[in-house]
Amino acid sequence: MLTPYRRHKKGCKFTSRRHKGCGCPIWVQGSLDGVPLRQSLDLTNWEAAQRRLRDWEIHGKENAPTLLEATERFIADATANGRANDTVRKYELIKREFETFFGDIPLRSLTLDDISKFRASWKVSNITALKKIQRLRGLFSFCVARGWMEKNPAKGLTLPKENHLPTLPFSAGEWEKIRWAINLYPDRPVGRRHQVLAFILLLRYTGLRIRDVACLERTRIDNGRVFLYTQKTGTPVLLPLHEDVVEALGALPLTRYFFWSGNGNPKSAVADWQRTLRKLFSIAGITNGHAHRFRDSFAVELLLKEVSLENVATFLGNTIRVAEKHYSSWVKTRQDALEAAVKGTW
Repeated sequence: MLTPYRRHKKGCKFTSRRHKGCGCPIWVQGSLDGVPLRQSLDLTNWEAAQRRLRDWEIHGKENAPTLLEATERFIADATANGRANDTVRKYELIKREFETFFGDIPLRSLTLDDISKFRASWKVSNITALKKIQRLRGLFSFCVARGWMEKNPAKGLTLPKENHLPTLPFSAGEWEKIRWAINLYPDRPVGRRHQVLAFILLLRYTGLRIRDVACLERTRIDNGRVFLYTQKTGTPVLLPLHEDVVEALGALPLTRYFFWSGNGNPKSAVADWQRTLRKLFSIAGITNGHAHRFRDSFAVELLLKEVSLENVATFLGNTIRVAEKHYSSWVKTRQDALEAAVKGTW
């Protein structure tokens, strides 16, 4: 039998080990499956402590992880299986949100109603909410497969309507304005203007995301090509660089990273470059500019030159389904076929 008790901190006015109203830590003592047990529950809420102990007595301690413990194990599994760093970071964000919203509750006590309330607390767009729900379903499927839960509570969530806006690359006129604005960008410290030029050219001619460019290591450039990523088959994906990109990168200082000191958090480096881009777009007079439109410009330019959607998806690191969703309207051969079909009715 397991018995919870309160260990009062020095200075607490209460002394009863069964007191429920203060914020002192709760411990447990007793035996579980014949094994003596005495440890902190890392909880201060009496009802939450009792729920956890009931779960331990019914399912056993190892088969009754808390929500945060289960999420940690899922993240460790995702990391061990080589999931992308960005994906792992998004699950780490969910773990922090769990901790803020639920605390460290027993995993089995989580219901569809609890998850629905958690979903209602999000202040995000529909497309972001859809992706978060998909992550929740993946996380709880992992828990169900290990016998920690009977059902996946996230499967009962209604998927939001995805209001997908068409991809809009920079027009030729906007690209000309951006190149012109670089000449007006403050050259402080000396060399910053050229660094901005190299950054912009890399975004435009590689389709890399802003984080990948901001933290790009010099070792990823070789013989005029940039290493993008390794496919699941183990095949590296290399992209030839435009001569303007090669020239701009060659003029930068010989450091490990092209656009980052290597110190601090990469997230801070990305935020710094986002501020730089906002300033550049302001100088250029472009009101709806953002880094992802360079990626869109890269993809659309390839499609208009009749590069296959499959190859474009490979360069972007996307599945064909994702690439088709965002860029199908720009596939030239498809547009030509539609026009021919219309003309055929004349």
